[in-house]
Amino acid sequence: MRKLNDLQTPYLAVDLEIFQRNLEIMQSVRPGSSLRPHVKAFKSTDIAGILKQGGYSGFCCATIKELEGLAANGLGDDLLLANETLNASRLRSLVDHGASVIVAVDSSETIDAAKEGGIRNVLIDVNVGLPRCGCDLEEVQALSAYARRKGLNVQGVMGYEGHLMFTPDRADRREGVDKAMQVLQEAHSITGGDIISAGGTGTFDLNELATEIQAGSFLFMDTRYSSVDLPFEESLTIVSTIISIEKKQRRAVCDAGVKSFATDYGKPKLKDGVIEFYSDEHSTILPTELSDEFAFKVGDVVHLRVPHVDPTIAKHPRLVCLQEGYINGDWKVDLRGW
Repeated sequence: MRKLNDLQTPYLAVDLEIFQRNLEIMQSVRPGSSLRPHVKAFKSTDIAGILKQGGYSGFCCATIKELEGLAANGLGDDLLLANETLNASRLRSLVDHGASVIVAVDSSETIDAAKEGGIRNVLIDVNVGLPRCGCDLEEVQALSAYARRKGLNVQGVMGYEGHLMFTPDRADRREGVDKAMQVLQEAHSITGGDIISAGGTGTFDLNELATEIQAGSFLFMDTRYSSVDLPFEESLTIVSTIISIEKKQRRAVCDAGVKSFATDYGKPKLKDGVIEFYSDEHSTILPTELSDEFAFKVGDVVHLRVPHVDPTIAKHPRLVCLQEGYINGDWKVDLRGW
């Protein structure tokens, strides 16, 4: 097996043992159709294939590009576009090539687009507290009736309680989920249908209403999710090399910057150091403890813990697989883009 420094850094790496443990934990709580893995977290048909082998045949997508890639790789049997779209021509192309697609809708315009795109099945997307997409509860009756007049099958509802994913206290998080799902339950009583799609990694075991949970980050985690009391571990790191040392100020510089990790949730973290600042291709590191022996030297390989998994993965063309400290293959990140 190859060593970590055999590859050009920086690169994104996943610890296979931790990844597998995370998957097994989720399988024990949300097996089969009770989880619809969210492809936006990993954007990889290789990983989607692993999940299918683990019993997950339906996938949740944020972009049409994800739908297209999954369908092209034989993973299009049960796809949900959990995002509003007006791109009817690309939807029709998917359907014409045999993909089974459900689309989230929250307006007459998105319903019309679904109809024009040859989509037969929709979910009414309901705002349950996150200030993003989703109709008001008062609009559910009119929209579901409109969709049915258009000849669409309203299979149920969708509502994402994303504003609660990082609520620190578990009891507060549960209370918030219950409140959000009361809205979705009322919406479902109006629409009917077999599907109530909701949730994510932060609420995967608290959301008792949803028939399917849309979680993806659990496979990798990140420093923000790790601040919440979840049973999953961080499996993802940026592998970087120390390329410069400033001994007087006790600074080290590595070759990973904001072109290799997302910073919307803060700075990456690492063992024996703290990132002072970062730029396009560099991060400057200070040691966490002052001692006679400097913590880093030129040529050292360091692992940066990722602040936000989804946009970080989207910056990389592949995930390098690590096993017992060595490189053991890779997974392509082939669903980037829109």
